[in-house]
Amino acid sequence: MASTSDIRNGMCIEMNNDTFIVVEFQHVKPGKGNAFVRTKVKSLTNGKVLETNIPAGHKVKDVRVERRKFQFLYTDELGYHFMNTETYDQTFIKGEMIENPHLLKEGTEVDILFHAENETALTLEMPQYIILKITYTEPGMRGDTATNTLKPAKVETGAEVRVPLFISEGDLIKVDTKTGAYMERVKQ
Repeated sequence: MASTSDIRNGMCIEMNNDTFIVVEFQHVKPGKGNAFVRTKVKSLTNGKVLETNIPAGHKVKDVRVERRKFQFLYTDELGYHFMNTETYDQTFIKGEMIENPHLLKEGTEVDILFHAENETALTLEMPQYIILKITYTEPGMRGDTATNTLKPAKVETGAEVRVPLFISEGDLIKVDTKTGAYMERVKQ
């Protein structure tokens, strides 16, 4: 058990028979009344984000988690298959547990959070950015750069990303894995 003074970003806690990760927290001492901790927590089972207030000094059940490095191998009807980079053990994860799974490229290293007591996968964290190759896009019009217009482009994973007009087939681009948005062109 942990106290409210131990709450930190990234800490996993158990509330209402569910496991949550702390996204944001703030210790609040109002002029009138008791102090409390305002938290924003994300469920690791269904992804819902909740805002809750925990009274100061209240005990919360912290969950011990282990972060392990895995490499993405392939996907099939069971889910997405990963290999532990240290022990070479393989595991698979359902697509619902992955944020933007269409951006996963074979060989990408990810972090998987495991519940330390019952060895179940809780969530998967992709790297912040991933570099992908453009496989198809329409050619841009010359001189049409006065506005910040974007065009659709298919990348090597099959995902569609909106890119600027100067991007052409064969270019490498950096994509934000949280939003799926184009960041910049990468020199080859």
